[in-house]
Amino acid sequence: MSLAWMGLLSLPNWFIHISSSLEWGIAALMMYRYGKIAGRADIRFFGLSMLPHWIGSFFVLAYHITTDSIPLLLDLSETINLLGSISLFWATLRILRHSGNSYAAGFAGCLGTVMIAGKPQSYMGDDVFDAILQISSVVYISFLVAMIMVRRRDPSVFSGLTVAGFWFVLVFISVTVFFMYLATEVRGFHSLSHDDLLHGSAESLLTVSNLMIVLGIHRQTRWYEAQMKTGSGPEHS
Repeated sequence: MSLAWMGLLSLPNWFIHISSSLEWGIAALMMYRYGKIAGRADIRFFGLSMLPHWIGSFFVLAYHITTDSIPLLLDLSETINLLGSISLFWATLRILRHSGNSYAAGFAGCLGTVMIAGKPQSYMGDDVFDAILQISSVVYISFLVAMIMVRRRDPSVFSGLTVAGFWFVLVFISVTVFFMYLATEVRGFHSLSHDDLLHGSAESLLTVSNLMIVLGIHRQTRWYEAQMKTGSGPEHS
C-alpha cells in the first residue's frame, strides 16, 4: 500500500494531528449536548461556535497531505480560525449577557463588524497573512479573558478544566513558534513540518489542550446531571 498520502508527516505525527482534530469536534458536540441538558441556548450556541476552528483543522490536514505544497490551504485555515476566534468571543459574551452584562453582545457585534469588514484574504500576501494572525491572537486572548469572567459569574457553564484547556492553547502556540525557530534556524530544516520530531512534539500539546477541554465538559455535564438527580439544582461553587 502506498503511503504517499502521508506527505512530510510520519504515522505517529499523523495520529497526533488527527486526534487533536477529532477531540475538538467531540468537544463541540459535547458542549452543544450540555447546553441541551441544561436548557441553555447560549451554551448550545457556544458549542456551535467551536465548529469554525474544527473546519479550519481540516485545511491544515489537507495542507500536510499535499506535502505543504499548497500554501493557500494553510492561509485559508488561518482565515477560518480568525472567524472561529470571533465566533468563540461572541458566544462567550452572549453567556455573559445571560449573566447580566447587557453591553456584552453589542461590544461583540462592533468587534465582529470591524474584523469582517476587512475581508482578509491571506493569498494577497504576507502582510495580510500576518495581520490575520495578529488579529486572531488578540480576539482569542479577549475570548480567554471573557471565559474567566463567565467562570467567576456562573461556574455552572464552564468547568475549571475546560477553561484551563482553552488557555493551554497559548502554550501550544508559544512552543510551536519556538520550535519553528529551532527547526529552521538551528536544526537547518526547510520548515517545522520537515522536522518531524519537533513538529509532532508541538502538535501533541494541542492534543493535550483539546483533551482537557473534552474532559472538562464531561465533568461539568456529569456534575449538572448529578445536581438534577438530587433535586438541588445548579450550585455556584
